[in-house]
Amino acid sequence: MHKVCWIFIKLFTMSSIKDRVKSNPRLKELVLNLMVHPVKTRPRVWLRLFMRFYTSRGKGSVIYRSVRKDLVPFNRFIIGDRSVIEDFSIVNNMVGDVVIGRESRAGLGNVIIGPVIIGDNVIIAQGVVLSGLDHNYKECNISISKQGVSTSLINIEDDVWIGANSVVTKGVKIGKHSIVAACSVVNKDVPPFSIVAGNPAKVIKQYNHSSGEWERNNSSTQ
Repeated sequence: MHKVCWIFIKLFTMSSIKDRVKSNPRLKELVLNLMVHPVKTRPRVWLRLFMRFYTSRGKGSVIYRSVRKDLVPFNRFIIGDRSVIEDFSIVNNMVGDVVIGRESRAGLGNVIIGPVIIGDNVIIAQGVVLSGLDHNYKECNISISKQGVSTSLINIEDDVWIGANSVVTKGVKIGKHSIVAACSVVNKDVPPFSIVAGNPAKVIKQYNHSSGEWERNNSSTQ
């Protein structure tokens, strides 16, 4: 049985097989139901047993046991050397890749839903939500739960610090060496070397490379 399951995973990770399944709605639904429980919406037990064969973990990386790993083989999950996902977090690649660079840390109780790319030396504090998906809602005669989702990549560049209980929505890019203040809602791109705060988050300071100082952005108060 284990050998059959392993062959199934290897076949499905081949790009030609993946493309064929995606282009056939009935086949796609069948394969998805084999892999993911339709009510629990998480990988079935048999698939989780083989998770180490279709995910990529760098040297010295740590994913604590209490982390909920909703990871499937048809999208990537990569965590780089010496990166950490702390207790009670959720990481989900079922609608898009989750890629984490080197020496980055996702704190306690984070939610990371792909598509998400997290760079090197990133600090994500406690209770942060990074969600690369939204539920579709425009058809008022159809339940929102039955309208599917739309996705767009969240890209967090190197050396970013995201404060506790912040939310980053789909399609947002956070530039290098930027800071997101605690409890912020980030729904627009953040320039490199910036500090943002609020709901919605706005730039309150930027680093001046000439003066070597973090300077207040006066336009944020207008």
